[in-house]
Amino acid sequence: MAEQDVARPPDDVADAGPQKRQEDDPEVRGGRSDAEWQAQVEEMADRWRRTAADLDNYRKRVSRDAAQAREDERARVAAQWLPVLDNLELAIAHAGAESGSVIDGIRAVREQAIAVLAGLGFPRRDDVGRPFDPSHHEAVATVADAAAPPGTVVHVARPGYGPDDRLLRPASVVVATER
Repeated sequence: MAEQDVARPPDDVADAGPQKRQEDDPEVRGGRSDAEWQAQVEEMADRWRRTAADLDNYRKRVSRDAAQAREDERARVAAQWLPVLDNLELAIAHAGAESGSVIDGIRAVREQAIAVLAGLGFPRRDDVGRPFDPSHHEAVATVADAAAPPGTVVHVARPGYGPDDRLLRPASVVVATER
């Protein structure tokens, strides 16, 4: 009975000889060497890194384009309000020195409109006394003025709005000339 208790391997396993590891079998590895596998792994890792970098660049570009689109839309909306503001200023100018409740209301609305444009990033420019700059001013007239140096803005016919680097509208100005 002692012989029956001893476990024997099946005949097909016993006849197989020394066992091979699966990694060593050329059929399992597809006939590739370890160096070829390592090269393929490195190539895949490199492709993954490049794809991740492309995705990151795409996200940054989309974010930058969206911010630029918002800025452009803000400028378009603000530019559409400029004629309204100009008309408010004309109404105040035609009223002269009158101080009625209607004129005071118009002045208040004008100040509010100026504050809204400044809040949108387009503050009203104060150009009187500044040197004439064709990139920021539009000369509508010249005047001989002994009190101002030649080439200086002496009067603003229509104010400009926006910072130097993102001008919404240039100011229409009168420029001093030599006497």
